[in-house]
Amino acid sequence: MSAQRVGAAADLPPGKVVGVGRYAVGNADGRYFAVTRRCRHLGADLAAGSIDDNGCLVCPWHRSAYDVATGRMVNGPQGTFAKVPGLDFGYRMLTRVLPLGRAPVTERDGELYIGG
Repeated sequence: MSAQRVGAAADLPPGKVVGVGRYAVGNADGRYFAVTRRCRHLGADLAAGSIDDNGCLVCPWHRSAYDVATGRMVNGPQGTFAKVPGLDFGYRMLTRVLPLGRAPVTERDGELYIGG
């Protein structure tokens, strides 16, 4: 995979998430990450998500939370969906087998890149 430019590191402060191609790229307390953009629940764009106090990427639609290091869902859909028995467990198990895709983010000369 050839490197894909994200932008200036200064434009991605802690807590920010942006969309770059097929990835949601963010800064979780100084750790850059890139994960595939679609939530495993209903396909929401995770680039519109937020980063919680645990450094997890939170879906903007139903607040599922993902560990950005593994791509696994650590907290399933919330709100109305939280009332569906087994839904949280089911999605967390699904992401053990089918986690979000991940790619390395590197910084060179103040610029961030996904991959190589």
